[in-house]
Amino acid sequence: MTTDPRGADAVLDDIDARPGSTASLLRTVVGLFLRPLGGWISTADLVTLSEDLGIPTAQARTGITRLKQKGLLLAERDGVAGYRLNPAAARMLERGDRRIFEMREMHDDDPWCLVSFSIPESARSVRHRLRTRLQWIGAGIVSPALWICPGHLQDEVAQIVDELDARAWVTLFQASTPQTALPLVDAAATWWDLDALRAEHRAFQESLATLPAEPFAAYVQLIDSWRVLPYVDPGLPPTMLPADWPGRRSFDEFARLSAALEGPALAHVRAVAVTPRRA
Repeated sequence: MTTDPRGADAVLDDIDARPGSTASLLRTVVGLFLRPLGGWISTADLVTLSEDLGIPTAQARTGITRLKQKGLLLAERDGVAGYRLNPAAARMLERGDRRIFEMREMHDDDPWCLVSFSIPESARSVRHRLRTRLQWIGAGIVSPALWICPGHLQDEVAQIVDELDARAWVTLFQASTPQTALPLVDAAATWWDLDALRAEHRAFQESLATLPAEPFAAYVQLIDSWRVLPYVDPGLPPTMLPADWPGRRSFDEFARLSAALEGPALAHVRAVAVTPRRA
């Protein structure tokens, strides 16, 4: 028997789970492996995979329950107790795949998307959620009601606006290179927190030295450490970044390690997740 599906908003709320936490690691496992497994896994096998990541059994079960409460997983018993990936999460996961594994860097002549909004105080919760979602896709703040992001994210912005039912208050523009009083690299530093982004890149690069030897655990930790960066780093063009920007090195290292670890990690998951769906 399957529980009633939860809405997509509940699934999306957990994007800010702290990398390395039980919630984040389990979310990464679900996002990476449930689809190749056909969308379902037994509770026992999911706990076993959690233990392979160093998560104690009781803590893993609590974390799995939380993913169910958030709406990412739906309890489904088919011979044995297990969980099915919520269909409402499919679009979010596909969008995450594109962002995580195909991070795009802008060129100097690429277009921009400007997001202008005027949301009444009666809908302040929508305004807050819009700002949060824009921040999480790497948009910069030109002014409180004018945000900027790479033009290739315009469809994603439109989707966010539609999901929040905010179309009446939001206008999207496609624009060319901004003309600013400051040099572009200085303007970018006022629109984005480049110091914080640099620190995120350095933390990711340092984390690579502590990856486990076992491919499954190494791959999950790699993705879990990396997955926030392609969201908060918009991939700015060279004229808007300091000469020593660490983003390219981060992406190259991620691509190299991901290609090496993905196959062995999936093989391990398939070897563990052998519980039949029907007794």
